[in-house]
Amino acid sequence: MAAAGVMDMASIELVASNLGIDLSTVNLDSIVLPPGEDFGIPSDDEEILQREEPQEFEAGFGNVIIVDNLPVVPQEKFDKLEGVIRKIYSQIGTIREGGLWMPKDPQTEKTLGYCFIEYNTPQEAELAKEKTHGYKLDRAHVFTVNLFDDFDRFMRVPDEWTPAEIKPYTPGENLQQWLTDEKARDQFVIRAGTETEVMWNDPRQLKPELVYRRTYWTESFVQWSPLGTYLATVHRQGAIFWGGANTFNRLMRYAHPQVNVIDFSPGEKFLVTCSNHEPNNPCDSHRVVLNIFDVRTGKVMRDFKGNVDEFSVGGAGGVAGVSWPVFRWGGGKEDKYFARIGKNVISVYETETFTLIDKKSLKVDNVVDFTKVDRYTKTKKSTYPGFELFRIKERDIPSEALELENKNDKILAFAWEPKGHRFAVIHGDNPRPDVSFYSMKTGRVSKLTTLKGKQANALFWSPGGRFIILAGLKGFNGQLEFYNVDELETMSTNEHFMATDIEWDPTGRYVATSVTSVHEMENGFNIWSFHGKLLYRLPRDHFIQFLWRPRPPSLLTTEKEEEIAKNLKKYSKKYEAEDQDASLLLSEQDREKRKQLQEEWEGWVKEWKRMHEEEKAIRQMLRDGEASDEEEVYEAKEVEVEEVVKSQKSSSKRYSGVLHNFVM
Repeated sequence: MAAAGVMDMASIELVASNLGIDLSTVNLDSIVLPPGEDFGIPSDDEEILQREEPQEFEAGFGNVIIVDNLPVVPQEKFDKLEGVIRKIYSQIGTIREGGLWMPKDPQTEKTLGYCFIEYNTPQEAELAKEKTHGYKLDRAHVFTVNLFDDFDRFMRVPDEWTPAEIKPYTPGENLQQWLTDEKARDQFVIRAGTETEVMWNDPRQLKPELVYRRTYWTESFVQWSPLGTYLATVHRQGAIFWGGANTFNRLMRYAHPQVNVIDFSPGEKFLVTCSNHEPNNPCDSHRVVLNIFDVRTGKVMRDFKGNVDEFSVGGAGGVAGVSWPVFRWGGGKEDKYFARIGKNVISVYETETFTLIDKKSLKVDNVVDFTKVDRYTKTKKSTYPGFELFRIKERDIPSEALELENKNDKILAFAWEPKGHRFAVIHGDNPRPDVSFYSMKTGRVSKLTTLKGKQANALFWSPGGRFIILAGLKGFNGQLEFYNVDELETMSTNEHFMATDIEWDPTGRYVATSVTSVHEMENGFNIWSFHGKLLYRLPRDHFIQFLWRPRPPSLLTTEKEEEIAKNLKKYSKKYEAEDQDASLLLSEQDREKRKQLQEEWEGWVKEWKRMHEEEKAIRQMLRDGEASDEEEVYEAKEVEVEEVVKSQKSSSKRYSGVLHNFVM
């Protein structure tokens, strides 16, 4: 394959055909290019690769830091101080053998109050400087940390001060502009084959509107940030952030080779990337590397490295042996704190210095994210399912046990109502389990209702609560029941055959159901209203991903929301008029389409008649001069037919009718 140009898919298929290769039998995702070879296929990783610095330096001091303001201690306390310094700085990176040196005064044998630390890489040295500059060892000793290479820069500072050049301010793109859409539409991103597309959901027009399309935009997957500000694409060499309403400009790159999963802090301040590396020795476990980036600057604020076993505790999901996500965040919009669960410990960090709070972890034996409680029957020979429900906002966090009426029922699914007090449980045995709804509004668990014999194995609450979809995925082939929990009634039942995924939009107005490429047929997605009306379909071959763009929390106060709800009819008149206009426009478009089809039909008939007239002489010649185009003469005869039909009581009845016999 020539590397001078990029081959399109048609060219690849042609080459494969000439070589006798059936591309349908080739798993293209399993092909791994040799290191450094791209066969002429451009990648978004190129700039990352060009910008990356070598991991090892043969010469220079880029990986050396100088730590000043250390305690001045005599010879007998030298080892203790060195141990403290090594413990602090070995948490950040790997200190080379013999890479910690504290000079001493040859006369007094006391330390001079500073030390040199040599890391394996310049990146680790830079990170150590960022994290420990200003570190408070005690009241009298606050670290001052510099890179060794910085001293050359300090020596070149001119003696005379000159004011810095002030660059003119250039306003950036408004990354929240998409929220100002006049039609109050939501965006979503889809991936199908090599194409990634961002679209507006336009239910009034009963179709989506394309915003942005790009081929080979990602090598792995895409992911929205929690507030919808950024779209992240994941590549072999790291992640890239994009933003905007229509253009999706490249905003920042985050270098992390072989990254396979990412996560965001809730306030979008930080990005967490994770990679899993195979060991050189098959007997060793995989190595995991976690980086925490500052989203705006792109700098690595903290990294965590270790065996895969160290990251296998906690998390709601799993990726290559790592429980994901690894970190839990807190501290409001500023993402001030994050915590990590390890084996028998919980470590809480603050993001100002990215160090442990109180410089130590909390020891908690056998800590896990979720604990399953087995309740034994009196004979202690079997167990039955149940729930422990905790009221965490009340004093002493009282708990309450919930047991199903049939203690032998299996729990197939459980889901809390967002912004509400109810939860739903699917229980029983396939193929037709029951669905029960419960409430904790009064502080006690009370059952609302049980729906018997439903084809459901998954629950999807609307983001605003109140509505829920009882879905039958996988073996149930996409059964959908849209249920109103306020009224305890089914709004509609539908089916999206072979559906694999269901996603509510962030407002709870619309639902997307999709069939991904795990199935070979019916790939694409459907958009439904919240009460189960199918609005439109969009087929896409090799469909991979559908993601609604998240919305940030509303800026309206509770009082303002209550006022809007109270005067909803006044506000709704405007939108009802717009809906009517859109409906009339669609009707007009339908009329124009029908008119166009009718004109095309009439034009075709007119052309056919013209050709028919031109060929009249030829037809007469072929029929030996007979005028075959004359209207056929027929003779009608009426024939009465009688038929005897036996009834159930062995009686008979005589039917008669008239047949028209046409004689040509």
